[in-house]
Amino acid sequence: MSSKQGGKAKPLKQPKKDKSEYDEADLAHIQKKKDEEKALKELKAKASQKGSFGGTGLKKSGKK
Repeated sequence: MSSKQGGKAKPLKQPKKDKSEYDEADLAHIQKKKDEEKALKELKAKASQKGSFGGTGLKKSGKK
């Protein structure tokens, strides 16, 4: 007794695209992004070893 008439109709799945061909500009951009991501990971690792910035930790007020 159940039917699929109510609600939104699901869109049909699109077929997967084949690997597209990249030109030199696209390849250069992709390589640049990978390099930036790698440098960012290295900086994060280096920063996590040092600890907090300034070394003061949490500031507490004198009020109670």
